[in-house]
Amino acid sequence: MRKFGLIGFPISHSLSKKFFSEKFEKEGIEDAQYELYPIKTIEELPLLIKATPNLVGLNITIPYKQQVIPYLDELDEKAEIIGAVNTITIKNGKLKGYNTDYDGFKSSLIKWLGSKPLPEKAIILGTGGASKAVKAILDDLAIQNKFVSRKPIEGQLTYSELENSETFKTSHLIINASPLGMSPNTETLPELPYNQLTEEHLLFDLVYKPLLTAFMQKGIDKNCWVKNGLEMLHGQAEKAWEIWNK
Repeated sequence: MRKFGLIGFPISHSLSKKFFSEKFEKEGIEDAQYELYPIKTIEELPLLIKATPNLVGLNITIPYKQQVIPYLDELDEKAEIIGAVNTITIKNGKLKGYNTDYDGFKSSLIKWLGSKPLPEKAIILGTGGASKAVKAILDDLAIQNKFVSRKPIEGQLTYSELENSETFKTSHLIINASPLGMSPNTETLPELPYNQLTEEHLLFDLVYKPLLTAFMQKGIDKNCWVKNGLEMLHGQAEKAWEIWNK
């Protein structure tokens, strides 16, 4: 029995096990099992691998998408460019990291926009591992973008700087790549000047549980297009499965 799973902390909200269990049943895959492995620190990863025979693949979620890199033997080219990993393969004791968030977000974004023209500018809320994949996609699509952070470094914006700013007005794509709004803390949301949203703004939330977040509701209240991260989750999971079965 090949074993796969998800590491992160906390991960009780995750739908990954449900997704893969249903996939295995639907497709008649009888030699695979998917489990959740909540580890409190990334230092527990080697012990988990040693203690779990037949573990051949892992997904990585908050807060370990960047912390896991020093524990890997090799990085896929795309993951190395992005600087974050959400999928690893385990073969002959060697760990290789990939980033399938890139594939999941890109396909979901393009499908969502449909025939609409790509926005010229975007802001990315949060600077964690998922945000790195988002930036790589926006760069590849030639969409100008800026990070917004509570603890910004050079070149990044603070949330307070968005108030009455030209950046907020002209950045029609706003992506929440932070965990704000994720179950069980569903009442939380990024501190944005929501009263300045217009119908031209597009709000994409990488959070998928709940399906309608407080961030998205603010957009709906202003007649914006909104999108959650469920389709992205499915897309990145399918890409991970493809990698695991090469």
